Order: sequence, then C-alpha cells, then structure tokens
Amino acid sequence: MVIEKVGGTLPFSCEQVFDLAADIERYPEFLRWWISARIQKREFNICYVEQVLGLGPIRLQFVSKATLHRPERIDVTSTDSPFRHFNLSWLVAAIPSAGCRISVAAELELQSGFLQHVVNQFLPASIDDIIRAVEARARSICAVPKGL
Repeated sequence: MVIEKVGGTLPFSCEQVFDLAADIERYPEFLRWWISARIQKREFNICYVEQVLGLGPIRLQFVSKATLHRPERIDVTSTDSPFRHFNLSWLVAAIPSAGCRISVAAELELQSGFLQHVVNQFLPASIDDIIRAVEARARSICAVPKGL
C-alpha cells in the first residue's frame, strides 16, 4: 500500500521542521503510534533505529535505517520482520515568504497478509495523524523566523 499526504503551510524554516522530524528518539512524546524509538547507531547522516509502533491492537517491532538529507528529506527504510519492505519519506518543502510544508509518503508490505489487511485500515489515518502531530509540535516549540 502506498500513501502520500501533504500538510498545511507552517510559518517556520525548513531547517526547524526538518529538525523536528529528525529527532527520532522523541517520536513517542508526540506521535501516538510510536511506543518507542531508540537510535542504535549513527554514521554521518544515517541512523539505525529500533522502533516499536502500535497500530490499534497490533505491535510492530523492527529496525530501520533513516537517511537524513538536511533540510529537505528523510528516507526511512526497513526489510526487518514484520516487513517485506518499508519505505517512509518525510519531505520538507520551502514555501517562499510563508515558511514550509511537510509531507509524508509511505509504502509498506508486511509478511503477514492478515497484518497487512489490519494495517491497511489504519495507515491513511495514521499518516494524517503524524503530519498533524508534527505541525502541532512545530507550533508549540519553534519560533517564527524573522521575515515570515
């Protein structure tokens, strides 16, 4: 299943919003689907992350690789069980004289057909929730840069 969602315009710099999305270990503080996220290893712009996601009654524990392309993109991938493949991209686009906009594109295939069916029911709403949560976090902790 492939999902792409775009958020609203935020009056912050791309760097500010990127830094929120790149602060992976804080995800459980503001993203309701994240139970835990722990960086196991860092190599330059790559983080290896052990995560546990909760989608309704389902718990998905896996290791992912997050490649940080500051300030415009974060690509997260995994082939760790329970996935056949998992790709999630955070995109931060500048909106001239207004700030920026965040979007999320996700594609995942689970090894279990049953789990895939369950996740397909939750995924569109969960991506919307992720975008709204990042936007709310940005509004609560970021200062509006001068000139916006």
